[in-house]
Amino acid sequence: MKILIRNGRVVDPASGRDAAGDLAIAEGRLCEALPGKPDRIIDAKGLVVAPGLIDVAARLREPGYEYKATLESEMDAAVAGGVTSLACPPDTDPPLDEPGLVDMLRRRAKVLSRARVYPVGALTVKLAGERLTEMAELAEAGCVAFSQADEPLPDTQVLWRALQYAATFGFPVWLRAEDHWLARGGVAHDGELATRLGLPGIPAFAETIALGTLFELVRATGTRLHLCRLSSAAAVDMVRKAKLEGLPISCDVAIHHLHLSEQDLGYFDSHCRLVPPLRSQRDRDALAAGLADGTIDCVCSDHTPVDEDQKQMPFSEAEPGATGLELLLPLTLKWGAQQKLPLAKVLGRVTSDPARILGVHSGRLQPGAPADIVVFDPGAAWRVTPDALRSQGKNTPYLGYELEGQVRYTLVAGNVVFEQA
Repeated sequence: MKILIRNGRVVDPASGRDAAGDLAIAEGRLCEALPGKPDRIIDAKGLVVAPGLIDVAARLREPGYEYKATLESEMDAAVAGGVTSLACPPDTDPPLDEPGLVDMLRRRAKVLSRARVYPVGALTVKLAGERLTEMAELAEAGCVAFSQADEPLPDTQVLWRALQYAATFGFPVWLRAEDHWLARGGVAHDGELATRLGLPGIPAFAETIALGTLFELVRATGTRLHLCRLSSAAAVDMVRKAKLEGLPISCDVAIHHLHLSEQDLGYFDSHCRLVPPLRSQRDRDALAAGLADGTIDCVCSDHTPVDEDQKQMPFSEAEPGATGLELLLPLTLKWGAQQKLPLAKVLGRVTSDPARILGVHSGRLQPGAPADIVVFDPGAAWRVTPDALRSQGKNTPYLGYELEGQVRYTLVAGNVVFEQA
């Protein structure tokens, strides 16, 4: 199908382009000029035309947790939020530790013909932290990296062997830095607020102690390491120094942690029960600044749909997680406005930068690139309500908020997969 997107503000973070113009699409890719008349013309006057968003952490809940969400519902949510590519963690049921499971997930996603899905394979069998998976076979099945998701791997010898094995084949490893023993039983940031509310805390040094261990292992093995969901100011400082040293690391932050802090827990709001926990306002500000200066490479939704019964429980017992696919764009735009950054740089944190981490060719608007595109109105305001969210998970701290930035069209491989009525 040949499509011409006309009169839009074309923003391509990969090249720095930010100017009025048109985009031509033919045979699923961007081209300099259409061969013949277009089959469809999209008028983007007053709208921003950008690469489709790339989310490095979105739980689709299949297989195993269909009562929380289905692949179809979450893929609908993704394209409604302008997300055209996403990486899904391996903590499904069963975990993504066998090639057959990975192949099934990819086939199911392909049949739905919406966003591109990149599975992250389990680092250890059943995510139990004891035996390594067959990473080479999982990579052949389509895994782009290997991770423990939020499951602990307290045995540092197993972790060392895993990083050695991954380094041998050049496989990236994605880990969340947290000392299992220090974090055990905690549900909130270890500070004055948690003490006042009587909630068991997780100290920030649970993250930095784990980071120190990981950096030593990277120095020893040379493994490409991606750090998932930084949450503290001290961690940002450590990552900044490690990058200056030249360690092969990258990192991300969840969009919630750029705007919320422990103060938003209020009177035990279980929608703010997240992993890692919301930390102090100082930590939040350091994360926002670290993303702006490039210490943190990209931002993700950390999309985790949870069924309502598991959220309507006492804070300590509520299941952690928040839906985020449809909020990633407006909340990223809000962060960019607060940091007073140019739009190209802001969008780069959810397009070209995560594309580099995933090792994919999306995330840019150049001839020959896949025609994965989002067209959105940056000034359109909308209220976050359960009915406004296509995700099966309605669990978000932003219910009732009014946000700016609304998707009008989403294209994947040159096909219009979402169009606002």
